[in-house]
Amino acid sequence: MKGLSSNTIGPLREQHGFNELPSSKPKTILTIALEVVKEPMFILLIACSVLYMIIGDYTEGFIMLSTILIIVYIAFYQHRKTERALEALKSMSSPQCLVIRDNERIKIPGRELLPGDLILLNEGDRIPADAYITDTQHLSVDESMLSGESQAISKSTLAENNAIFSGTLVTQGRAKAIVTNIGESTKFGQIGKSLSDISQQTTSLQKELKRLIKGFAIAGIIICVAVVILFYINRGDFIQSLLNGLAASMAILPEEFPVVFTVFIALGAWRLSSKHVLTRNPSAIETLGSATVLCTDKTGTITENKMQVSCITSNSNVYKQTDFTTSTEELIQLFTIALKASALNSTDAMEKAIAEQAATYGLSSEKAVKSYPLHQNLMAMSMAYSDGDKYNIYCKGAPEAVFKLCQLNESDQPIKLLHQLTEQGYRVIAMACSTHQGELPKHQVDFKFQFSGLIAFTDPIRKEVPAAIKECKKAGIRVIMITGDYPVTAKVIANTIGINTNLLSGQDISKMSDEELKLAVTKIGICARVQPDQKLRIVKALQSNHEIVAMTGDGVNDAPALKAADIGVAMGNKGTDVAREASSLVLLDDNFASIVAAIRAGRKIYDNLQKALIYILAVHIPIIGLTLIPAFDSYFPILLLPLHIILMELIIDPMCSIAFETEQEEKNIMSRAPRPINQAIFGWKKMLYAVFQGMLLLTMTLFVYLQSGDTIEYSRSVTLAALILGNLALILSNLSRSRYWFDILIENNKTIMLLFTLALGLLTAIVSIPQLQHIFKVSHPGYGYFIPAIVGALILLLSLELIKWVRNRFFKMI
Repeated sequence: MKGLSSNTIGPLREQHGFNELPSSKPKTILTIALEVVKEPMFILLIACSVLYMIIGDYTEGFIMLSTILIIVYIAFYQHRKTERALEALKSMSSPQCLVIRDNERIKIPGRELLPGDLILLNEGDRIPADAYITDTQHLSVDESMLSGESQAISKSTLAENNAIFSGTLVTQGRAKAIVTNIGESTKFGQIGKSLSDISQQTTSLQKELKRLIKGFAIAGIIICVAVVILFYINRGDFIQSLLNGLAASMAILPEEFPVVFTVFIALGAWRLSSKHVLTRNPSAIETLGSATVLCTDKTGTITENKMQVSCITSNSNVYKQTDFTTSTEELIQLFTIALKASALNSTDAMEKAIAEQAATYGLSSEKAVKSYPLHQNLMAMSMAYSDGDKYNIYCKGAPEAVFKLCQLNESDQPIKLLHQLTEQGYRVIAMACSTHQGELPKHQVDFKFQFSGLIAFTDPIRKEVPAAIKECKKAGIRVIMITGDYPVTAKVIANTIGINTNLLSGQDISKMSDEELKLAVTKIGICARVQPDQKLRIVKALQSNHEIVAMTGDGVNDAPALKAADIGVAMGNKGTDVAREASSLVLLDDNFASIVAAIRAGRKIYDNLQKALIYILAVHIPIIGLTLIPAFDSYFPILLLPLHIILMELIIDPMCSIAFETEQEEKNIMSRAPRPINQAIFGWKKMLYAVFQGMLLLTMTLFVYLQSGDTIEYSRSVTLAALILGNLALILSNLSRSRYWFDILIENNKTIMLLFTLALGLLTAIVSIPQLQHIFKVSHPGYGYFIPAIVGALILLLSLELIKWVRNRFFKMI
């Protein structure tokens, strides 16, 4: 009991290290830059810039190289949002702690603890390591972060109940304990290790975009080689052949896809933050819109994670919460007994609930002259108060313990009432009182107690939860409540909030194989008495059924499942750092209803991103056409140079795509089923329609070219104008599937007006400013030459709007 001696610290430190968890190293900007330049588009950019420098066009070469820096910055910004779950665990598991070393009390950082250290714990302390208790006075520990249970656990020196765990909280009493495990060896550390072993999955949209880009890249390589050969055969200039071949590859490769995806998700995350939803993993937003199952923790997520007195009884009367305003003499007497049976200034959830309700009657706690703590063999506690020449004794605890002290029989009314209350999902304790004269006995069993009543507690359901769950059902999302609570309590709560009451217990899960669990989770709405590793199994079983799983939670015990789920949603206020860092989304106001807002936003973002990608694919068609035609026809001029393609694909297209991000949601967005997991963002109908739009724009651009001036610079200027104006026509038509271009303009959409002004301003600057004319190889032919481009863009817009009207009027929208 003197604690560790100084001469043992060094050897123990060498053997066990520090009481902390290892942290992962973040990626450096150099690592990220190397990953970026491996992408096909950037390899093409480097190749083009080198070729331009070889032929002496240093300005064009440097401009191309500078675009790489922009993309590197975007990628670096994304990768800086690295996972910090291990760091959060490290911070939480290393509080200051009081220890005895060399027979002296000293305070040391939790990270310096060693196995064998003797620690001193008081009410309110965070336990710094796993340990076993050697001495205790009324110790209760809140283990909800590990077990999910909001009720504090009483501890003793008995072997079956003397274990305490790192990161849990002392809610009552004091204790001495000897450290057994530190760092990774603790339960906290094991959860941290399980987090590091779980890899977060790439979202379905990211996978699809990667497949699309890979397919276009392969096509680009083949076409590049063909263009170089054909161009060289027709024109004989090898360097120009290489440049045109690389330009063709750049035209085919949809490098805007990842750029636009990044912009959409980043702006979506910013908009969600104004609705109290913090996005830690931005790409999860689009997955949330496709979620088919929402697994929600009960404690602190569906409920408020606090106890509330819902019912109190005497021998003859039952008082519900609605009766608490009556202030009858008996009711006040019952709360007086309950308050005096509680510890002074307690942090225990039940005792805090009693004190809060008692305070409404003007009652306050007093200091007892002697207390009798809970014991493993008698789960009841008593407080003795001096009253002249006698003592008043107040007792509360587990009903069976108090009934034993009062010598009640199974047929007595209080026991029947207890069964009724527990069947309704309440947590119930019993009360008793006694008087004693003379010296107080050593044990509370020596008092002659009279039964006083029962107190029933609930962990209140958050007010917004039933409506939020109803909204989820309407959106085709199945809600499953996963809890460490008892099945009876879980079913009562499920009934109240409208969740399917088919139940699977932790004991059932432990007996099931993965295949059996995979089948069982298709029918349930509740998982009760589950352990943290079982939550992980449930998530994986749902995913094996091709479900897109969102998991909400707030405790350390939720962290592995939060990280393994397709979307982890943590609570921001009452949630632990570990849960927040392991999640994709964090509800800053702990409001379950905010999940509905996130789902709505996810669906809107997906819809608008789909429309933006269709627009981008359509825009690529005329660029590809204008790049390939000169390879087949030696008389057709090279209208688009690599620099023009960069201008269109890396600046104008992504800039214009922002208009889609700000577009309002389509009607009935929350009344349709989630998008099937195997449904591609680009179905054949959508892809063919995008190509059709692109062919219309290419036809219009070629028509405008035929009306252009005599010189190549004039023709290039007018063709570039036709492309940019055609871009704007495509945007107006594709912004909405149900509204038309005049509706959009009437709405006075400031984003569209700003972007259109910027696009037209950039076009005017390129054809008007001499320095830019030189860089882009254009000239100003006079404003009259641009009339065909304007007319062509209007015809294109009206044609697309007519197709939209016919499709909406007579056919299902594609």
